[in-house]
Amino acid sequence: MGIRINGTMLETDEEGFLLDPSDWDEGVAKAIADELGIDMQDAHWHVVRFVRDYFERRQSVPEARTVLKALGEALGKEHATRRYLYSLFPYGYGQQACKIAGMRKPKKLMLDI
Repeated sequence: MGIRINGTMLETDEEGFLLDPSDWDEGVAKAIADELGIDMQDAHWHVVRFVRDYFERRQSVPEARTVLKALGEALGKEHATRRYLYSLFPYGYGQQACKIAGMRKPKKLMLDI
C-alpha cells in the first residue's frame, strides 16, 4: 500500500500511516491532511511539529496528555483541553494528528484517551 506525493510513492499501512517516519516532510503532512479534509492552520502545525520533535528526541509518539501540556504552555491554558485537540483533529489525535505527522500507527490508540 502507499500514497503518491509529488510523484513519489511512499509506503503506508492499510490505514494510510507511513511505514517509515523518515519519509515525512511538511509537504507530505499537507498532502495527508488534505486527504483527511483538514485545513492545516497554525494550531494544527503546532501539534504536528511537536509530535515530530518529540519523536526525533525519544523515538516514540507522545501521549495526548503530553501534547495537551505543550499546547497549554505554548498557546495558553484554554487550549490545553481534549475538546480543543478534538476540534483540531475530529477523528482523534492518534488517528489524524499522528498520521499527518508521519508516525506509524500507534500500537495503542490510548493516545486519544
